[in-house]
Formats: sequence, C-alpha cells, structure tokens
Amino acid sequence: MTSLDCFHCGEPADGEPPITLELDGTNRHFCCQGCKAVCQTIHSEGLTGFYDFRTKPAVTPKQLTAAELNRIRELDHPLIQESFVAPVKGAQEAQLLIGGITCAACIWLLENHMKQQPGVVSFSVNHTTQRARLVWSPDQAPLSDLLIAIHELGYTARPYQADEAEQALKAEHRSMLIRVAIAGIGSFQSMMLAFPLYFELVNDLSPEFVSFFRWFSLLVATPVVLYSAAPFFRNARRDIRSRHLTMDVPVAIAIGLAYLASAWVTIVGGEEVYFESVCMFTFFLLLGRYIEVQARYRAGLTGNALAGFQPTVATRVTGDDTDILPAHQIRPGDIVRVRPGETVPVDGEIVRGESTLNEAALTGEYLPETRYPGDTVHAGSVNGENPLDVRVVKAGAQTRLSGILRVLDRVQSEKPEVAMMADRMAGKFVGRVLILAPVVWIGWWLAGADNAFDITLSVLVVTCPCALSLATPTAITSATVRLRRLGFLPTRGHALESMNTIDTVVFDKTGTLTRGELSLTGTEVVGSMDEETCLQLAAGLEKYSEHPIARVFHRRTTAAVEDVENHLGGGLSGHLGTMTVFIGHRGFVEQHVGAPAPKSGQQHGMEIWLASDREWLACFRLDDQPRDDARAAIKALQDSGIRTLLLSGDRSGHVEQVAGMLGIDEAIGQASPEEKLAVLQKLESEGRQIMMVGDGLNDLPSMAGAGISVAMGTAADLTQLKADAVLLNGQLLQLVEALKTSRQTRRIIRQNLWWALAYNVCALPLAAAGMVPPWLAAIGMSLSSLVVVLNALRLGKAPKQTVQQNPAVGAQALS
Repeated sequence: MTSLDCFHCGEPADGEPPITLELDGTNRHFCCQGCKAVCQTIHSEGLTGFYDFRTKPAVTPKQLTAAELNRIRELDHPLIQESFVAPVKGAQEAQLLIGGITCAACIWLLENHMKQQPGVVSFSVNHTTQRARLVWSPDQAPLSDLLIAIHELGYTARPYQADEAEQALKAEHRSMLIRVAIAGIGSFQSMMLAFPLYFELVNDLSPEFVSFFRWFSLLVATPVVLYSAAPFFRNARRDIRSRHLTMDVPVAIAIGLAYLASAWVTIVGGEEVYFESVCMFTFFLLLGRYIEVQARYRAGLTGNALAGFQPTVATRVTGDDTDILPAHQIRPGDIVRVRPGETVPVDGEIVRGESTLNEAALTGEYLPETRYPGDTVHAGSVNGENPLDVRVVKAGAQTRLSGILRVLDRVQSEKPEVAMMADRMAGKFVGRVLILAPVVWIGWWLAGADNAFDITLSVLVVTCPCALSLATPTAITSATVRLRRLGFLPTRGHALESMNTIDTVVFDKTGTLTRGELSLTGTEVVGSMDEETCLQLAAGLEKYSEHPIARVFHRRTTAAVEDVENHLGGGLSGHLGTMTVFIGHRGFVEQHVGAPAPKSGQQHGMEIWLASDREWLACFRLDDQPRDDARAAIKALQDSGIRTLLLSGDRSGHVEQVAGMLGIDEAIGQASPEEKLAVLQKLESEGRQIMMVGDGLNDLPSMAGAGISVAMGTAADLTQLKADAVLLNGQLLQLVEALKTSRQTRRIIRQNLWWALAYNVCALPLAAAGMVPPWLAAIGMSLSSLVVVLNALRLGKAPKQTVQQNPAVGAQALS
C-alpha cells in the first residue's frame, strides 16, 4: 500500500485537499471522510488489531442517507421485529444478515466493536453463513442504533430472512459452478495440447509449433488460475496472516509455482511447462469441493432445511371475512385459517375444526396425529384433510420452530473437540509438507534429475490434507441432521461427541417415563347400570369442566345430562331425566347419596365415584400411565449394557411400582433436588458416564450434574433450555437410536481419520520418489477427499422409523 492509497480500504487517496490523520506518529491518507471516521473509531476503541489481522482491504463505508436512516429506524417497530427478534432472559435476540465481510478480521472487528456499544449483551457472527446473533437490552438502546453502529464501520446489517439466505446460497452455487466449468474447459483444452507431446504421438514438431502450443496453453490456463483458483489464493493469504495453516496453503503454492514457472519457460524458453497440471489440479479440487457441498446441502446440512416449513403468508379470519397477509403481521389473539395441505404458520390453539397434522418437521414423528378443538398446534405442522381455525398464541420468531432453528444454528457454529483436534493435525501436517517440499527439490536437484520441479509439485499436491480436514466436520453435521430427523435435537456442540461414552441413564418419572397426565386405568361397576352407560354418564357430566380429571372423560360418547353444577373442590352434579347424578371424590358423593358407600379396594391411583341420588353406580380409577415405548426403551438400553436408574421426587411407593412395571434396575423416590444431585455425584465418583433424562423444569438443577442432560420436548421454551439435548417427540426409543448414532459417528470419524492419514503416509513417499506425475497427484488427492465425504454422508441417511408397537426395534438398534 503506497502513501497515496487509503489506509483503511486501499482505494486511491488522491483527493484535494488531502484527507489525512496522524496515527502512532505516521501521517495516514484516506480516500474519504467515511474511511477516516471508521479508522478513528477503531483506534479510539483500541481495536487496531484489525489492521494487523485483516487479509483484504476493508469496505469503503457509505454515508447513510436520510431515507436509509429512516428505513433502519423502522426496524424498531414491534410489529416488524416479530419476524426476526425473540425475547431471551430480560433481553432481546435478533437474527441479522451481515454484508461486506471479507475475512476473519472483519468478524473480529465487528464483535469487539459491538460489545462496546451500550445495551449489547452479546454479538457473534458466523463466517460461513454471515449470519449474526445480537442480544441486547432494549431499555438501554434501540435496535436501530446498534444497526447504525454496524453501518458506520462500513458493513451492512439487515434482518435475516430464510428466502434471502436461500438466494445467497444459490448465488454461491452458481459462482462455484462457473469456476468448475472454466477449470474443466481449461483442463480439456490444455490436455489436448499436452497429451500428444507426453506420449510422443506427434513427432518432428518445429520449435515454433511447440512455442505456439505453450502460448496457447498460457492463454487457456490464465483464467483458470486468476478466476477459478482465486478462492485458494485468498484463503492461503488469510491463513498465512493468521498463522493458522490449512490445506489451501500448499494448494495455492503448488498452483502459483507451477503457473509462474510455466509462464517463465514460455516467455524465456526452457524444457517443461505445467499448464495442464495446473488446470487439472484446480479442476479436480474444485469438483471435489463442489460435490461435497452439493451432497451436504442435499442432506439438509445448511441449517436452512427447516426454514422452508415457515410459511411467509397466513389467512386471517375476521368474522365472516378472510384476508391474506404476511405471516410476520399476525399477532397473538388473531384467528388464522389453515386449509388442507397448508403448513401451520403459528403456534396456537384450535378453535374450530378437526384434522390430522403431520409434525415430522418438529418432532421427527412421521405418523400424522389427530387434533381436536382445544388442542395445541405448532408452526411447521402440515394440515391433513379438513380446514382448521387456530387462535394465535405465538408467531414469528417466538414459535417453537423458530426456537429449534436458533438451537440448530448455535450447535452448528460450535466446534467439538474432535473437530478442533483434526484441524490441529491438518495444520501441523501442512507445516511439515511445506518444509519437506523444498528438501525434496534440493535432493533431486543435487542428484541431477531433470524433473525435480515435477516431483516437488506432486509432493505439494498429493499430500494436501483435504481429507483430514473434512473427516470430522462432515460426519458431525450428517449425524446432527439424522438426530433431528429422529426427533432428538442436540442443543450443545459437545452432546454428540459425549454420548458415545454413556454407560448409565438416569430417568425422572413424571412426564418422562410416564405421560405426565391422568388416564383411565379401570372401571368397577357397583350399581344397576352397565359399564358403558356409566362412562356415558361420567362424560356427560365432565364435559362441562376443564379440570385435568375431567379431560380423562372428554371425547367419549356423552349422555344428555342437563343442569350441570360445579361444586368447587368436590365434583359435579346434574340431571338425567328425573334422576340426579353425581361424580367426584368419595367424600363429596357420600354427602348426596342415601345408600351406604361400597368398600374401596387397595388400588394405586386416584378414585373417582359416580352415583345417582338412589345408589352408587361405579368407581373409576385414574393414574399417570407409563409411556407406550418406555418398557421397550429400558430393555433396549439394558440389553446394550447400559445401567438404568429411576430418580424421582414422587412418593416412594409409586416410584417403585413404575420401576417394577418397566423393569428398571434401581429406583429412588421422595428425592429433593439436592438429593438428586448427590446421587448423580456419587455415580460420577464411581466412574460412571451419566445421561439424565427429565422434563426440563424441576429437573434442571440435577441435570447440571450429569455428563449429558436430555429434556423432553414438552419441557420448556427451547430458547431458554439448559439441557444438552431435547427429545422433541417424547419417544424414549429414540434415545437408543441417538446413542447408536453417536457410536456410529465416532466409528466413522475414526475410519475417516485413519483413511486420510494412511493415504497421505502412502502417497508421500511415492510422490517423493518421482512415481506420481502432478496430474495424477491431483486426481488422487480429490478422490481421497470424496471417499471421506461419501463415508460421512452415510450418517445422513434417513433412519428406520421406530414403531412403538414393536419393542424389538429398540433392542435391534444397538445390535
């Protein structure tokens, strides 16, 4: 950068009068007042490291016009924020799309600059997606002030929308495809000229003709190097500046050296040119990366797969009229109509209609569930055969689906320890190769070999650790997608890695092993009416109550009971013709029936009695029943050698009863949160690797003491959940599949790492011995990367659906 180039952005700074600023005793020139202001801001906040770390000139900041400022100020409106802002623990969280990022230093600058803004709790940027997560306190600063602070640095910030991300993704694909096409055309053209010379198919060529072939090859290879291979050079410069070596460094060196050496020979004269090797290496490497990216996107690994389940419009019902409007304008309390085949745009409660809903996008459960008026529905569910009217409870960024998307985005941005280890290995390998390559060249040159440069190029190319770098992240991401399809959502990056060591699973009882709601377990008739008539009478009375006990009898055939009266804390009474009927606790019914009460058996659960004014009719027994797949899941875990334990705060008798029904090894009841934590710490001191499964509310303190904590999907708001994973569909058998997937992931990562290391160890001596020409080295390196990627993508295959009625499936999952 000369003294007449802008110190901030690198553009010519030749304006009159000159714009200058003295920094650290040096007079710096700037192209505009905007760059000068940004540079002053960076220096005043002590962020001068940006200029040391950046690998590209910064973006020239554009002065915001009054209209642009007004548009940014509009984002403070609550209705507009509904589409991209969600509340989090006394603050607000916004999902933003940042423009103008050129390298890792930009992210460093943005994150450090934003942390110093008033009201900002946290700010982080994902370099891959250029998505930012901003958490701030609206009491201290409006959102528009923070967005303007980003614009003042020369970047842009706007609300993240899935469709915009999709457009950016398509643009990236199109650009990559063009680069591959140019490299492919260059490879074919250069090989057409080089092959006849390689295999002596054409003899007695004049020096002028050979020179023409070389100049034409230079013309073909130049766009390949300057355009198709440009990302390798950019990434290599970034890596060298940051002192973090990756596979792009030897790639860029190999391409650059081969091209420059060939251009020199073409212009000055010499023996060998390598234009065909340059083009083929670039083509095969780009092709391998393109196939990898395409395969990952097809597997849904971009994190945007779920976003497609969020409709952009909704049909609002107002009286007898309906109108279509953007989904982000829907507010809590509105009524929206969901027609058959449409996707539910909000979280809410059905007020009219009865239909089946496919909730696979949320829970991984592929079987549709029937939903009735009063039931809760979630955004992302697909309506079946009948129209539904839904009262909105949550919309926009507050829906459950949006919470899942935020969790997925967080998990994919976290890098597990095994991935960081692979990165370190790749970096060290690159460092050794960069030392070895010149040693190989010197050795062959001293030995008088004419092809010393060829051999050095082959060493650089064939030992590129692409496979080593791809081995872990591809497998981790594929496994995460598979788990989400199962309805098992990791919320922490370490969860998948840690699950493969689990040898003890501790369960809570209520809401985890049991359904967490009362159900009818038995009916004992004690009067003159049959069981069906008694159930109809009970349903006829209870339909007038919303008590949890009453819900057990809802959706049953009802008798025509009239004049129903609710007796607070006791039960219900009504009239069927001339007969008065009562339902409720034993003491309440005794007060209204003249006949003596029948004896009560010693049964577990709750007793609800039905009687007329003349006789006792029936006793209904209610209890919280175990989940349908609980016993099969426990057996499958035990068959795989995992110890199971029931740890609950409920009364010991019921805890032991549930443990006996499910075949659990050990049960502890009446345990306080402190006692639960003590039990987990005792197990940990014994060397046990523990997974705690609970409902995510009262179990969170004890979950903190487990290696891995799993919350049931109905537990709590996903944006605030502290568990390491969520079982979205509540199917305990999927725990078994999740543990199996974790072990399979570990196995595949090991296979990939061993393959990558074995390939490099075998290929290096062959290349150093001069047995691998540069073009063959390019093919071998690309094939090794593809083997690793395709092996990892086996994890992304849709898992076999677990059928609850077949307990053997869970056991087979670990065989």
